[in-house]
Amino acid sequence: MEYNSQTVPLAQRMRPYSLDDYMGQESVVATFKRFIEQKALPSFILWGPPGVGKTTLAGIVATSLKRPFIQLSAINSGVKDVREAIEKSSRSRILNSPPPILFIDEIHRFSKSQQDSLLGAVEQGVITLIGATTENPSFEIIKPLLSRCNVYVLKSIDDSQLEQLLHKAIKTDSHLKTLNIKVEETATLLNFAGGDARRLLNILDTLIGASPSEDIVINDENVISALQQNAVRYDKNGEEHYDVISAFIKSVRGSDPQAAIYYLARMIAAGEEARFIARRLVILAGEDIGLANPNALLIANACFETVHNIGMPEARIPLAEVTIYLASSPKSNSAYLAIDAALQLVKQDKHRPVPLHLRNGVTSLMRKEGYGAGYLYAHDYPKHFVKQQFLPDDVNQQFWTPADNQSEEKLSQHLNTLWNNY
Repeated sequence: MEYNSQTVPLAQRMRPYSLDDYMGQESVVATFKRFIEQKALPSFILWGPPGVGKTTLAGIVATSLKRPFIQLSAINSGVKDVREAIEKSSRSRILNSPPPILFIDEIHRFSKSQQDSLLGAVEQGVITLIGATTENPSFEIIKPLLSRCNVYVLKSIDDSQLEQLLHKAIKTDSHLKTLNIKVEETATLLNFAGGDARRLLNILDTLIGASPSEDIVINDENVISALQQNAVRYDKNGEEHYDVISAFIKSVRGSDPQAAIYYLARMIAAGEEARFIARRLVILAGEDIGLANPNALLIANACFETVHNIGMPEARIPLAEVTIYLASSPKSNSAYLAIDAALQLVKQDKHRPVPLHLRNGVTSLMRKEGYGAGYLYAHDYPKHFVKQQFLPDDVNQQFWTPADNQSEEKLSQHLNTLWNNY
């Protein structure tokens, strides 16, 4: 296939059109070769990081099987688009012919209701579904749909394969082979690519576009220079993306709801995935609000479930509600500090014996050795409490220190009543 090198990105020009040209993923490719040979294809989900060829693989399979191929993106498609695609597939299908392939990119962005709309067509064989996702399907795809699909995991492309792709592009691309390209160093190029073939080719495209002549040297210095001048071109998730997320987190932590809602709007307007934001809110509720307002974690988790079920654009409303609630809540990181302090001690001494009276004496030999002997059942005592040793011998560290807020002060007073100077 011929391309205009002035208008078509290198990544598109280098896109493979057969499984023999497809890079990496050997076990998955072998499986799909069998499907093509048998002319039978189940519905399946391709799970892997960006740039490993999920969309390309789906297209190759459809072309090899000579199936009609309908492509949707979950970013800008809704239930109506799905139903129209299914109706089109049903109308175009000839008696006893294999079903068309419906490919949905970023299927994890579909809400529960959107995923539900696919069930009947998949089950009845009206379509063969291929979904592509960067998120764990076990968490992001509803169980009824997941049970009707195989899941194939695509891995990041290793550096040796990326180097092969680099040299192949230089030697075979109609435009690049007219240039004088010299490869001196690849470490920085491969580091920025991060296992993503598309990103590697985009960086190479950027490097060539930044060169004032047809003599191009690929080395660490030139790669860094080209990317600094063209950061947005090669990576939509660049520095500003992370700056806005950082500002959002710090605004919630800093109890500024006005700033928090502003940065939330920045993320939504930029197309940030709603479930990513919801996950950040759950983490914030546990890490930065914690015991100062235990309800915050429940509310943040409810927001995550709601966002998963309804999707955008409606999800912006619960996201805004919980952002304001968390930013306005009292803050504490005492639980976060407590678990890290305990982990630090455990890493130094993982095998300190549990006191005998806390062990479970499930056999006669264990009981003979003293397992469980002397344990005091708290509910048998007034106020459901009795003093006894719980930490291992010689562990006297105080991991959790109550923070200065009304909720934890109440907990501290209760513990002091029980333990006397807890």
